[in-house]
Amino acid sequence: MKTSARIREPIEKEMELFEKKFHQSMSSQVPLLNRITYYIVNRKGKQMRPMFVFLTAKLLNDGVVNERTYRGASVIELIHTASLVHDDVVDESFKRRGFFSINALWKNKIAVLVGDFLLARGMLLSVDNGDFDLLRIISGAMREISEGELLQLEKARRLDITEDVYYEIIRQKTATLIAACCSLGAASVKPDTEYVETFRKFGERCGMAFQIKDDLFDYGENRIGKPTGIDIKEQKMTLPLIHALNSASDRDRKWLINSVKNHNTDKKRVKEVIAFVKDSGGLQYAEQRMLHFKQEALQMLTAYPESPYREALELMVNYVVDRKQ
Repeated sequence: MKTSARIREPIEKEMELFEKKFHQSMSSQVPLLNRITYYIVNRKGKQMRPMFVFLTAKLLNDGVVNERTYRGASVIELIHTASLVHDDVVDESFKRRGFFSINALWKNKIAVLVGDFLLARGMLLSVDNGDFDLLRIISGAMREISEGELLQLEKARRLDITEDVYYEIIRQKTATLIAACCSLGAASVKPDTEYVETFRKFGERCGMAFQIKDDLFDYGENRIGKPTGIDIKEQKMTLPLIHALNSASDRDRKWLINSVKNHNTDKKRVKEVIAFVKDSGGLQYAEQRMLHFKQEALQMLTAYPESPYREALELMVNYVVDRKQ
């Protein structure tokens, strides 16, 4: 059995029902909007985020979830989907998971409005049901994601990013959403308890490991949908590159910064930068930090009794760093 199927097994029924509820949550009176949301639903990814919600809730509540858990999973998926639609517009990206993006098929104006609609649906799902604690969690995550994106854009212009700033960017941009998933799962069954913050921290560590793994893909050959060196072309300062800069001589450092700033579309130069980062131990360093975050997350789970849900969460943490794409 594939790892993804093993992770999903203890929550299979919940995920099947969730998919129906999620589809319903996107319904509209506008035929064009329904066509687009149908397109989105039928090209869904692995659905890691709702799985984190259900596994956390079942771990903490003797295998039982409730309607708040389903709403929490729907809200996070609506917000996540909205952010992807908006990201594709900002990045001028015409493919998403091997399919045409919304902006590629329906242009930017419609894509932005669809993203806005999904955000509004997510907010209203919480408000209409009085889930104000869940709304606070997801609103905080949305604020942090926006701040992280802007911080990254600001630093990309100057290329003056430190390792500490890098961790702050990936915490806000990526880890905060996975942290919100786990926090929502806990809050849905154990509101106003220490579990909400504990599992926020657990999800945050998973998210940090997840993003560093993404950084490593930029230096490999086997990532589907993302050509090697794309982060360098976009002037994104990832952990392997930051480590290479920190350990480089003044001369090499100037060459690296100049390459990323002024020659990032030169394929030969990008390959030279990738080779330099590899030779300087940047990949090994990033992998070491990724495994550190992974171990911290796994250690947090040892405080809970063994169960299919704990095992699935452990598999999920390992999958984050072992995945091939």
